[in-house]
Amino acid sequence: MTAAQLKYKRDEFWDTQPHYGGDRNIWDALKAACEADPDTCKLLIESAGIIVAAPDMTVCYDERGFKYELPKFVLSDPVNLVKDE
Repeated sequence: MTAAQLKYKRDEFWDTQPHYGGDRNIWDALKAACEADPDTCKLLIESAGIIVAAPDMTVCYDERGFKYELPKFVLSDPVNLVKDE
């Protein structure tokens, strides 16, 4: 997978996921947290009231108990990422 393909896949995930449920503000906070440095990520998660259920952030809940599942490709770059040519 190239960096451009990864960006497309991430954009597609963030654009479509809110339509399957959950609060749009929580999805926006999760997206911002995934794209931020670790300290900012923690601040965003805490300020939005998001409960992180899995240490790698793949499973989170909002304060009302809605489950948000994040694929690993939005959380980190794959180790086999190919440089765009």
